[in-house]
Amino acid sequence: MSKLLSKYQKPDTQGRTQHITPELANWKYVGFDVYEIAAGQTINLPASDRETCLVLVAGKATVSTHNQSFENIGERMDPFERKKPYAVYITNGESYSVTALTHLELAVCTAPGNNGHSTRLIVPDNIDAEARGKGNNQRYVHNILPDYADADSLLVVEVYTDEGCTSSYPSHKHDQSNEPTETYLEETYYHRLNPTQGFCMQRVYTDDRELDESMAVYNKDVVKVPKGYHPVATIAGYNSYYLNVMAGPSRKWLFTWEDDHEWINSAEYSK
Repeated sequence: MSKLLSKYQKPDTQGRTQHITPELANWKYVGFDVYEIAAGQTINLPASDRETCLVLVAGKATVSTHNQSFENIGERMDPFERKKPYAVYITNGESYSVTALTHLELAVCTAPGNNGHSTRLIVPDNIDAEARGKGNNQRYVHNILPDYADADSLLVVEVYTDEGCTSSYPSHKHDQSNEPTETYLEETYYHRLNPTQGFCMQRVYTDDRELDESMAVYNKDVVKVPKGYHPVATIAGYNSYYLNVMAGPSRKWLFTWEDDHEWINSAEYSK
């Protein structure tokens, strides 16, 4: 099995099903956990030097820090309802608790923080949505924490791709600090499939093919992208959702296309 693929694990005593740290991923910036929490259960997470974006993938909760409480937040019970999510940005140095009011699927996205921005609630009206692509390369995006929203390091977005389509395509990469052309950003993909027994395909590869991994990705798996191109392809009968977390030394999403496939963006490609 590829070292880039983190398989779904049954919930531990706190409900955690995914646990990715910079140390485990052998990189510097992105951390990513997922919790599945029963209604009435509370988890308490300590303060650290990392900023956090909590994304309510499914379910309702109350999120509290030492001086704020965001009560009864969340609306969608399943990400495939395609409603915009609720999220909470928590500055570094603050501990917090999350109490599930229904069964809760919670993504905990982290990256280095410098106290540059205050803890806040991100409601659906704060989240931009956009359709991208054409033909069999269409997807729909919710920009939860884009590079024009306040944060120190984190970038967070969720993407819907219908059966038989590609996304994160044409192949692109962001593994070089070369502004204004490209920025270095590590990235995780948290995948959900509908129906849940489905799978999608993701490839991670570099120009020199020193890295070239192709993975069958199942529901609630995570793919780590330390460098290179990273397209996703769905399979007939199964729709895809994924939550992306990115971070690096510069909080800008600047990327370059792979030359061979950039023509998919042009008028030459049509359905």
